[in-house]
Amino acid sequence: MAQQQAVDAVQGGPPPAEENPRRVRLVFLGVMLGMFLAALDQTIVSTALPTIVGDLGGANHLSWVVTAYMLAATATTPLWGKLGDLFGRKGVFLVCIVIFLVGSALCGQARNMTELIAFRAVQGLGGGGLMVLAMAVIADVVPPRERGRYQGVIGAVFGVSSVVGPLLGGFLVDNLNWRWVFYVNLPVGVVALFVIATALHAKKPEGRPSIDYVGTVLLAAASTCLVLITSLGGQTWAWNSVEVWGCGIGAVVLIGAFIWVEQRVKEPVLPLRLFKNRIFTVCSAMGFIIGLCMFGALSYIPLYMQVVNGNSPTQSGLRLLPMMAGVLITSIGTGQLISRTGRYKIYPILGTALTCVALVLLAQVDEKTSATVMGVYMLILGLGLGLVMQVLIIAVQNSTDFADLGTATSGVTYFRSIGGSFGASIFGTVLNNQLNSKITHALADGTLSPHFPVKEVLADPTLVAKAPPALKPIVEPFLHLFAISLQTVYLVAAGIAVIAFVLSLFLREVPLRTATRTSGQGEAAGPPTFRSSAEEIEGMITRLSSRENIWERYGRAIDKAGVDISVPQAYGLFRLHHAGPITEDEICARLKITPDEIRPKLDAMVASGRVQRDQNGVLTLTASGQDVIDKLCTARVAQLSKKLEGYSPDQHAELVSMLRVLADDSLDAPGRMLTD
Repeated sequence: MAQQQAVDAVQGGPPPAEENPRRVRLVFLGVMLGMFLAALDQTIVSTALPTIVGDLGGANHLSWVVTAYMLAATATTPLWGKLGDLFGRKGVFLVCIVIFLVGSALCGQARNMTELIAFRAVQGLGGGGLMVLAMAVIADVVPPRERGRYQGVIGAVFGVSSVVGPLLGGFLVDNLNWRWVFYVNLPVGVVALFVIATALHAKKPEGRPSIDYVGTVLLAAASTCLVLITSLGGQTWAWNSVEVWGCGIGAVVLIGAFIWVEQRVKEPVLPLRLFKNRIFTVCSAMGFIIGLCMFGALSYIPLYMQVVNGNSPTQSGLRLLPMMAGVLITSIGTGQLISRTGRYKIYPILGTALTCVALVLLAQVDEKTSATVMGVYMLILGLGLGLVMQVLIIAVQNSTDFADLGTATSGVTYFRSIGGSFGASIFGTVLNNQLNSKITHALADGTLSPHFPVKEVLADPTLVAKAPPALKPIVEPFLHLFAISLQTVYLVAAGIAVIAFVLSLFLREVPLRTATRTSGQGEAAGPPTFRSSAEEIEGMITRLSSRENIWERYGRAIDKAGVDISVPQAYGLFRLHHAGPITEDEICARLKITPDEIRPKLDAMVASGRVQRDQNGVLTLTASGQDVIDKLCTARVAQLSKKLEGYSPDQHAELVSMLRVLADDSLDAPGRMLTD
């Protein structure tokens, strides 16, 4: 039944011709440049923050330089995805580049911390679109069989940007100034804008998706209220102040309104039924905590290095490499192990345990701790975080029905990203509250000299690193106070990580479906996603197909279809099916071979009655040839359907049609097989 529906779905003719390879490469370059910049700006400011505070002041609001960008980028993720479907991805992607560049230029011109935070939010609006639309734009120009590979590259670029960001930020601050952390986006972004505008052909949108504008706004507003409380409570606002109570009540009202709206809209941004799935709920909570720990650490470890150790921004960026290397090593390695063994529960248990240990170790760090010891602690933290990140996507996709696959995947990456926003703000609040309290006590008991410039140093903690040697006796007590204040930050983080460890014990391990063995590979530390369920399935299938030997793939399809044909001839039929009427000379030009190499194979295909050659030498498929194509595709659909056990492909018309397209595409892999 499913196979017959599949055949019927495409018998209207051969698929459209593939895009020009040179143009595909240009589009990919433009998309990667845009997404790289957007991902880079999540971490590039971490090593520049102390210098920014020294220039603009506002140390109490330092965390918002990170939080504003991540909150704006994360909250608008579902909106940009839907707008791309509605108005066409080329136009929306270009708009995102422009918004990002305008935000970058304004950040570079900021005159105070308030302006910088506001402009970072503008930058985040564009950055969120660049990250979430990257794969969608690629899918417009790349055939399905290639998309899995491109998806992996996108995830790798995102991961590399996390490593390069702090290092590049430190280099720019040391050799130019902190404003170039934002100005560097402009020339690269303009290149991306030009490439996409000229190389990417606009495609007419298919259908008119329903957009949950109200739900998106309510979710963003509620998140903002909560972040305001965690970042300003106890500092700018007293905990019992009208502002804190107002934000708290506002958050409750907004969350209530969000729940009410999500129960009534056609396509909710976050379907509440997902939370009935215990695996989704556990993974979302763990993702939130992992994001919180990772971006909180990225924001404040460089501050420790520059204030307490006196490192330059570039040095602090280099010293972050062990942590980021650990994340990449274990996230990639875990994905490979899960794919081979089908087991995944042990990794988040080990990962959260390692994360707890690392944070407790970081809570012992003081002004006397060596760079080597600090590097080991950060490596342990990175290894722990990476062990957890890969599993979240796999576990959720493995436990979700097809109808909810896309939104569940988007949901778990959303919680990880929003956790990063909270991490920077919570870490900042704890640090500032602890530091202010300890300075007050130190001044009272004489530990800190009454001549110490408290107001100036709190506005710019890096001043202590610039103090002349004669002032060392006055400065050293402050370095100790700063270090032990950060110890409290990591103890609080360790307590939060313990919650993730407990949650990991309740993560139910479900036997791994064949399709989900490649889920999330390259995306563990990747951007927030917004893909439909069909797009998620397509990614799984193409990644699985990429691991197959092409000869074996054809051989299995031929055996299942029960047709008498060799692998090279079957391949030749599919090439003719896609190319349409074509001459022998045109085939030779495309395959870069001589007529003597191809003619015997073509003569055999004509003799079989599956291909006909007219008096002008034009080759076309006969009815018999088309029948072989249909039988092989039907056999291939059956093979692909087996890979989707658990998703009930025969019960979803959308999946049936997609499988026929993927079957046809996977049997048309490029190469010289016809002459082998």
